[in-house]
This record gives sequence, structure tokens and C-alpha cells, in this order.
Amino acid sequence: MKLLIKILLVLLIITMPALLVTTAIRVALTPLFVSVEYRLPGFPADEYGFTTADRLTWSRYSINYLLGGVSHEELTNQRLPDGTPLYSERELSHMLDVRNLTAIALKVWLGLLAFFILVTFLCWRTNEMDAWFTATRRGGNLTIAFIFSILLYLALNFNQLFTQFHQLFFEGDSWLFLMSDNLIRLFPIRFWRDIFIFIGGLSILTGDLFVFISKRHFKKEKQKEAV
Repeated sequence: MKLLIKILLVLLIITMPALLVTTAIRVALTPLFVSVEYRLPGFPADEYGFTTADRLTWSRYSINYLLGGVSHEELTNQRLPDGTPLYSERELSHMLDVRNLTAIALKVWLGLLAFFILVTFLCWRTNEMDAWFTATRRGGNLTIAFIFSILLYLALNFNQLFTQFHQLFFEGDSWLFLMSDNLIRLFPIRFWRDIFIFIGGLSILTGDLFVFISKRHFKKEKQKEAV
């Protein structure tokens, strides 16, 4: 059993960055994030007429679509108050691609979360919590190092990172749109820059939290031994 626990803890360390990043992604896919984002100082206004209220309405509707709460048929038939479609055929095709990618990411998140809970439970049952705290500290540090490198690259050249991300997950130029397209009006480049920073920042914060909890645990253990 000890060998199995050791193997599981190594896997836990390796998978923690992915777990914390996908957790941050799930948090970003909430109404709260867009509610704060659109109200940030300096967030660009829409030159073609969307108000902040309009953006909140249609961004939340779009996120609900990505999470499966709105069908593709409903999104296709959705109209703006002036009767024009919310999204064009090209935009709808991209939204479907993003929805499929989101579904995969959330399945990975749930799988990683289930694995994390399982390993935690096994360590607790086998009195291996010291090893668990050590592993989560290492996993937290690994996450921090990984995310810092990504954020550094983002700070140096966000546009290149943004382009490479889309080239990796989407075919051809299906992700390129005009500034007048509703998808860009709702989610301008500033939105994507901020969401990258948010996901990275939250991942670092949770990684640092695991490091802090681990250090606190071993500090208490030392204090007990000293008594």
C-alpha cells in the first residue's frame, strides 16, 4: 500500500498545476467574473453601440451556452433587439468549437478533482497525511513556477501567446474576426488578456495556499514534538 501511495502522490504533484489551472478556468466561467471585468477602469467601450448592460446580458448568455445551459439551436436563433442575429455563421461555428473545448476542459477538471480527493482520502485512511502535505507543497510550488513562466511570456508578448493558443486548439483562421463582429464587441482583446491574468493569478494564489498550509502543518508538528 505504501508503494501505491507514493506513486499516487507523485502523480498528484505532476497533475496539481493542471488541477489548479482548470479550477481557475471554471471560476472564470461564472457571471461574477464578467460582472467585474466589464466594470474595470479602462475597459474599452464598444464603438458600435453595446452598453455595459448589453455586454453583461449577452456575455452571460454566451457563457451559459459554453456550459451547456443553452443549446446550439437556441444560440443560432437568438436575436438582438433590432432583429439581427446575435452571432453570424462564422461566429457560431467558432462558438461551437469553444463549447466543445470547454466541455473537454471541464471533464479534465472533474477527473483531476476526483483524483485529488481520492488520494487525499487514501492518505488520510493510511496515516500518510505528512506525505500528502509534502506532495501538495511540491505541487503548489510546481504550479507557481509554471504559471510565473507563462505570465512572464504573456507580459512580454501577449498577442503572440494569444495567437499560439488559438493555432493550437482551432483550425486555420476560424478564430479571426472583424472588430465590428459581435463576438469581438463582447469579448475584446482586453477581456482575453485579463482572463489569462486572472486564471494565472488564481492558480498562483491557490498553489501558494497549499504551500502555506503544508508549512503550517509541519510547524505545528514540530511544536508538538518539542513539548
